[in-house]
Amino acid sequence: MEEKILVLDFGGQYNQLIARRVREQHVYAEIKPYNKITPEAIVAEGYQGIIFTGGPNSVYDEKSPHYDPRILELGIPILGICYGAQLMAYMAGGRVDSAENSSEYGKTVVNTRPNAFWQDVPETSICWMSHTDYISEVPARFQTIAYTDKCPCAAMCDESRKLYAVQFHPEVTHTQYGKQMLRNFLFDVCGCKGEWKMEGFVEQSIARYKETLAGKKVLLALSGGVDSSVAAVLLHKAIGKNLTCVFVDHGLLRKDEGDFVEQTFRGQFDMNLIRVNAQERFLTKLAGVTEPERKRKIIGEEFIRVFEEEAKKIGKVNVLVQGTIYPDVIESGAGDASTIKSHHNVGGLPDVIDFDEILEPLRDLFKDEVREVGTQLGIPHALVWRQPFPGPGLAVRVIGEITWEKLEVLREADAIFREELEKAGAVSNQYFAVLTDVRSVGVMGDARTYGRTIALRAVTTDDFMTAEWTRLPFEVLERSSSRITNEVPGISRVVYDITSKPPATVEWE
Repeated sequence: MEEKILVLDFGGQYNQLIARRVREQHVYAEIKPYNKITPEAIVAEGYQGIIFTGGPNSVYDEKSPHYDPRILELGIPILGICYGAQLMAYMAGGRVDSAENSSEYGKTVVNTRPNAFWQDVPETSICWMSHTDYISEVPARFQTIAYTDKCPCAAMCDESRKLYAVQFHPEVTHTQYGKQMLRNFLFDVCGCKGEWKMEGFVEQSIARYKETLAGKKVLLALSGGVDSSVAAVLLHKAIGKNLTCVFVDHGLLRKDEGDFVEQTFRGQFDMNLIRVNAQERFLTKLAGVTEPERKRKIIGEEFIRVFEEEAKKIGKVNVLVQGTIYPDVIESGAGDASTIKSHHNVGGLPDVIDFDEILEPLRDLFKDEVREVGTQLGIPHALVWRQPFPGPGLAVRVIGEITWEKLEVLREADAIFREELEKAGAVSNQYFAVLTDVRSVGVMGDARTYGRTIALRAVTTDDFMTAEWTRLPFEVLERSSSRITNEVPGISRVVYDITSKPPATVEWE
């Protein structure tokens, strides 16, 4: 049986990050809500270890998420993190109280006491704390193995039952030796070997689909995004021309993007690809619309209509493929959708599309793992590592009414900005241009102008839940501004967005 770790979710904001950190050690991890799995099911699944996540609640509140104390007696190693540590103490008969004046937030000096859990971790190091409650009385059979100036129990353990708990967050980068602590738990406490690798996933998936989809007609909606692209190539390697990809070009893509997608999948991979050029159709539907949410709904609805029409031309389809990835599954709280036949699992696709089965080949992977699979499959780097792009495309980066002329202006400005950042080797997780609805006075060739304003946006983030605006070199911003105002007609001003998330979102709409 493949070794795997259960991340038992109690509502923590870092639940996905914990699972990713475990997988980085080549140990498979999966997240389950605390109220969706029983102790009996945990044993039956054969987990090597369990991690309790953090959460925003207080364990002594009756409405807070609790769990069956029998979990501590299953003989499976457990690591409790933050709320998970307090829950372990509470279930084991210890005491948890409000910290009052001793709550801790942010980087905190943690002092450790001798224990195998701290192997290759210094006696004093910086950890990331975020708690208003604390373990005031350690349960029987447990011993305190770390403390801070304010927190008498920053970590505890019962070595006989392989139960460990830390008040801080080892999964975040701010905890200096967090990765080593997780390694110690996974390999020394749980006995994992770290044999889960993406190479095995690719080979096994291709072999499996070659067998299970033999002779079946398979349809995939290809957006050109990372997830649908990787799913498409994975399936193509398995079933070849039995896969049909429908690429709906709604005219809201970045510069040359539609042609790039077509050349990649039809040219490089010789896929059965249908490109639907529906630019005029989408722009007609969007004419006069300025409200962001309405834009999104119109685009989503029209995409479904176009996809429906193309699917009907194909006729009976056995399998519909989705590019669903693990964060989608977690956030929706959905169960195994691979055998569900309802159209509701594909975001509202209509009943008239005739298919027997929905397949989600990437549903167990995080985004970074999907990119790794894409690289192994030979998908061009520019596509695998493309910038995150919203479903409605440039429609939510053109503020106000959408016209073809505005889209062309934005495409050019965006291409210049991305080119300058890439040429300079500037590091940022996402960067793009926005065409605002602001006009301002300018001077060009000794003449007064009244042109549009382009806003440039670049953010740095680990998970896109929070993001800092990127401190780009002034030289890069200067070149971008100069080129945009000189090369893009109608632009008289360029501004740089220095708002972090929160309070802003990454996208403007």
